[in-house]
Amino acid sequence: MGFSRDFVWGAATSAYQIEGGAGGTGKGLNVWDVFTKEPGRILDGHTGDTACDHYHRFREDVKIMKEIGLKAYRFSIDWSRVLPEGTGRVNEEGIRFYSDLIDELLKNGIEPYVTLFHWELPYELYKKGGWLNRDIAEWFGSYARLIAERFSDRVTHFFTLNEPQCFVGLGYLNGVHAPGLKCPLRDTFEMAHNALRAHGRAVQALRQYAKQPLIIGYAPTSGVIYPASEKTEDIEAAREKYFSLQDDDSNWTWNVTWWSDPVLLGHYPEEGLIRYEKYLPRITDADLRLISEPIDVYGQNIYNGRAFRRGADGKPEEVERIPGYPRTASNWPVTPECLYWGPKFLYERYQKPIYITENGMSCHDVVSVDGRVHDPNRIDFLTRYLHELKRAADEIDLRGYFLWSLMDNFEWSQGYSERFGLVYVNYNTQERIKKDSAYWYSDVIRTNGAGL
Repeated sequence: MGFSRDFVWGAATSAYQIEGGAGGTGKGLNVWDVFTKEPGRILDGHTGDTACDHYHRFREDVKIMKEIGLKAYRFSIDWSRVLPEGTGRVNEEGIRFYSDLIDELLKNGIEPYVTLFHWELPYELYKKGGWLNRDIAEWFGSYARLIAERFSDRVTHFFTLNEPQCFVGLGYLNGVHAPGLKCPLRDTFEMAHNALRAHGRAVQALRQYAKQPLIIGYAPTSGVIYPASEKTEDIEAAREKYFSLQDDDSNWTWNVTWWSDPVLLGHYPEEGLIRYEKYLPRITDADLRLISEPIDVYGQNIYNGRAFRRGADGKPEEVERIPGYPRTASNWPVTPECLYWGPKFLYERYQKPIYITENGMSCHDVVSVDGRVHDPNRIDFLTRYLHELKRAADEIDLRGYFLWSLMDNFEWSQGYSERFGLVYVNYNTQERIKKDSAYWYSDVIRTNGAGL
């Protein structure tokens, strides 16, 4: 058993993190272009102005993808590159870049998976209120229409939003990400609702203007809660905790149900409607119908999790990590179990085919004296995680896995200090070097994970 014959093995990136091509390309500003110029916001004052210069080097990068053997590549379109003001005037140079990228992928036998929004909110729309403005659902719908009209003759797989937990929570609640605001809770619930409405409007527009039938999904994230043992009571406690809301309202965005129940079940979780009542905007039946426009697949970005058991008081209880527990270079815990229990719990609740749209790790990668990049930690991490995913594949409808990331890139507030890639990038020379993990992943793809 294991992975299906047509299982999709891919890698993922996002526009701002790799493209560069900031000036002289007709691109408008997005919130990250502005945020990264503010002193003290990003580690060492790094910006994405050049990043991996993928804008000029995409053909070289696609060649590397083909050498690795990727079946699919998930990338985002920078809304501000194709619509510099967010609506209205189209930047044909930006359209041409993505069109050429799509053609190059297809020429090399790699299926393009397009994410409409991976946090590149046009600055002109931000100035009009951005996610706080109800009109953003229509703005996003118009953008989705443009993408469908220009690219759906060749692209059939689309994801609408990537990690709304992050772009609302980190962008507007604790201010670590662009635009760097700490807004009232009331505002963030309004933004979340509008983001979900925008998702629904994009689904409608993609379907209405598609040149052929599309597979449309949505890609939130979660810190998985997995059971401390295989005992029934621990499994039930973990499931209960995974689908509950944060204990702390000031960090409310980190949950599964508020972002996924409306999309997949057609309503917000009852627990949240009661608890958050004083913060909520008006939520109409029409809003919920829009938010729950039918999608075909469900993406999930999963990196780590926490173990829970049924406590003596009958409530879910966290099991402390062992002293010296394994961590990645970004200090995230290494918890392979999350790639079995996360997809399993999500599939049970939502009954939608699942893609793991991001998973991977940051390592302290260096070019060794032999000129190669040896990353045994990443290979070990991926082996453990994919072993658990293979277990899940026997039990649920699991369609694909996108490793984060194809190449080292701009890691948001951490600048260029974190290396998540299968491919090492020298940011001074833009040289690419395939890491040992890239060769290892080639083998996994070639054998469809038989040796995991």
